[in-house]
Amino acid sequence: MSVEILDGATIVQFLEDEEAFNNSISNRFAQLDTNKDGLLSYEEMLKELKSLRVLETHFGIDVEPDPDELARVYGSLFVQFDHNLNGTVDLEEFMNETKQMMLAMADGMGFLPVQMVLEEDSILKKAVERESNKIAA
Repeated sequence: MSVEILDGATIVQFLEDEEAFNNSISNRFAQLDTNKDGLLSYEEMLKELKSLRVLETHFGIDVEPDPDELARVYGSLFVQFDHNLNGTVDLEEFMNETKQMMLAMADGMGFLPVQMVLEEDSILKKAVERESNKIAA
């Protein structure tokens, strides 16, 4: 994990760079697709859903969430990705929903810089690295 500073523009510019975004999403999808069948099951997506830490913090302090509530939330999130409701998520569904989530995040952030702790292999970390590389060039 690392502490990074980003804003909505960082995310939007990353999404607009189709090659960078598509490569990052394809790589992340391949990491999650442990059985290499080209589809993500709920079990394969669960690690990614848990990394969102939807209910696990309260003002930055970890709290013990109700396991049943967490299961409902993760199930609902999975359905958001599973657009055709066939019980699996293909690359196109994963890409489209990730893009929508990132656009919503960018919209919520606006253009004021925000300091965040990012996982090293996260899509947001890739967006920050892309921006840093552009500035350095």
